[in-house]
Amino acid sequence: MTDKPGYSPSKEQMLKRLARIEGQVRGVTRMVEEERYCIDVLTQIQAAEAALRGVALGLLDDHVHHCMVGSEADRDEKASELMSAVGRFAR
Repeated sequence: MTDKPGYSPSKEQMLKRLARIEGQVRGVTRMVEEERYCIDVLTQIQAAEAALRGVALGLLDDHVHHCMVGSEADRDEKASELMSAVGRFAR
């Protein structure tokens, strides 16, 4: 494994995206507190889920292009680890 995670170069951008997603989730909480229309709440939940999926896909891409690069010795282990993460993500 490398010293720094693959997302290190884009860490600030990722933190900004996560802060926006956090704001979206707080907005959903407010919508429920205000007893907003169910479909509107569901629409906002879907938007937050899509934003999180985008972050997760970016992390997977960074992992493949940075963390998996290296010696051939642990290639199978790294591939298994990646496929396990993809499996959890796909559920």
